[in-house]
Amino acid sequence: MSKKPKVHTKAEFTDLMSKKLDVTKADANKAIDAFLESVTDIMKNGESVSFTGFGKFSVGERSARQGRNPQTGKVIDIKACKMAKFTAGKFLKDAVNS
Repeated sequence: MSKKPKVHTKAEFTDLMSKKLDVTKADANKAIDAFLESVTDIMKNGESVSFTGFGKFSVGERSARQGRNPQTGKVIDIKACKMAKFTAGKFLKDAVNS
């Protein structure tokens, strides 16, 4: 049986970033928030953000389709929607697989 990988919280990530950047946790948190808000603002406009080697944040589209309510088995209509996508770049893929 394989062990589930640990899921890090934003607080743990902020702590790691503050140590790597040698800044306060408050400053690291501001930088993380600014990054997340910037990526979100770009993607709200249907645009992409690409970090060479790391990956690309983009917007995808799902077409309307029919599905089933798992509790009742009743057929339901699912509306078309946009979704956030992340595609890993070569550097990240290689780092994860090493």
